[in-house]
Amino acid sequence: MAVRTSCTVADNHCKCFEALTEEQTALLEKKQVTVEYNKGEIIAKHGSFASHVIFVCEGLVKVYIEHGKEILILKIISPGNLIGLSSLTEGEDTFQYSAAAYQRSIAKLIDITTFKHLIRENGLFASRVISILGENSNQINNRFFCLTHRQSYGRLANLLLCLSERVFKSEQFELDLTRKELAELAGMSTENVIRILKKFQEDDLIILKGKNIELHNIDAMQRICDLG
Repeated sequence: MAVRTSCTVADNHCKCFEALTEEQTALLEKKQVTVEYNKGEIIAKHGSFASHVIFVCEGLVKVYIEHGKEILILKIISPGNLIGLSSLTEGEDTFQYSAAAYQRSIAKLIDITTFKHLIRENGLFASRVISILGENSNQINNRFFCLTHRQSYGRLANLLLCLSERVFKSEQFELDLTRKELAELAGMSTENVIRILKKFQEDDLIILKGKNIELHNIDAMQRICDLG
């Protein structure tokens, strides 16, 4: 079975808020601020104090860890998802990864103390947050499987399928990422990404027009992904 969850998780995190009562929802709204981020702007910094949980409302965000000039992208976050849940663990008061805007993005910063209070007070809300943490863990496992067990063609095919299915929800979308950013996501060199995209286009698997990309043959892309 193909792994299509390597680049992100489903945008169903907002469903946890449906478990809150009207009073709890009102409290949450009072304990949050809305912030707009420009492309490339840091939203969360690894090692900094985590005073809030981040809910992405608009845009596209990358979550990553870094060592010197090297970075490893863990996932991309589309609207409807939360960032910073790993900082809810007792004893963890800093962000365990960094996050930056791929494009202009809007996020709600929710006071982490209030968020923890609602977890303790509302069992259903807590249960759904735990489910989100589990899904995040599965996504990271799938991502590392893809990076370590697939060759270049399979990695890029997997990434394009994931972007289509999970992020843009269309076989045709505007990919507002540079080839370098796409290479970072796929764990490949920029030159390799350019070469394979050209090959996919020559084989009539995709159609590229500037930033617009269309997956022209999903079944063939899936076979490449499955074969690795």
